[in-house]
Amino acid sequence: MAGGVLVVTRAVNNHDYYKQRLESKGAKNVFVTDIEKDGLNSIIRDMKPDLMIMDARFYQCSTPYKMGEIKKEFPNLNMAAVCYDDYPADLGMYFIANGVNSYFTMFEGIEQFMKGIDCILKGKTFVSEKVKKRIAMRNGVILPASILSPKKLEVTRCISNGFKKKEIADILHISATTVENYREDIYKSLNVRGLIELRNTAVRLKLVSEEELNFSPNDLTLSPFPKGINKNSYYARKKKGGKNADKKKERRN
Repeated sequence: MAGGVLVVTRAVNNHDYYKQRLESKGAKNVFVTDIEKDGLNSIIRDMKPDLMIMDARFYQCSTPYKMGEIKKEFPNLNMAAVCYDDYPADLGMYFIANGVNSYFTMFEGIEQFMKGIDCILKGKTFVSEKVKKRIAMRNGVILPASILSPKKLEVTRCISNGFKKKEIADILHISATTVENYREDIYKSLNVRGLIELRNTAVRLKLVSEEELNFSPNDLTLSPFPKGINKNSYYARKKKGGKNADKKKERRN
């Protein structure tokens, strides 16, 4: 039968506890799972829940992005991100920006937390005060995550393997400026701040597999560069003439 509450959390040992607590609050047809991605989408299609509650730490820093993806797939689904642990409010505001209806954590007080639970079970929305303040600090303007297109996923794989901007541009036949724009979009969408966070997140979200983390540029050159070769002119030369330019340089030397 359609309806009920779908809870998504990796705390497998607490599944029965979550089910009992929600049922004690009057929730009907509670189903708790740790299934993700396509499997989770299948459950949503079959169950057609009135409410989906996801642990804010389910995908760590990228849970807002993943819940935003689910919202695009199921635009009428009432979703709440809830955390029994601490979760940065600056990340929390992206749940709302990405279309999630409600967000709150236990760390802002048990009274507010239980008020949030009561609200979402009644079909209402509830957003933590800290997140409201974060949004207000930015004048209410927070852009949602952009879609990671196939080209952006290619850039993600290259960055995760340590490729430099000019190397990525050469491999994917796009400009270095486009690579930089893609990188900024990727970082903002996944809520990461640097290479290590991106690499870890890309693996966690299965955007990059462990097997794909073994690539390196075909003409890998490490610092220090050979005597007489300037790093910037080296990459500029490769972009213009590739291996032929390198051979001409060798003959001149």
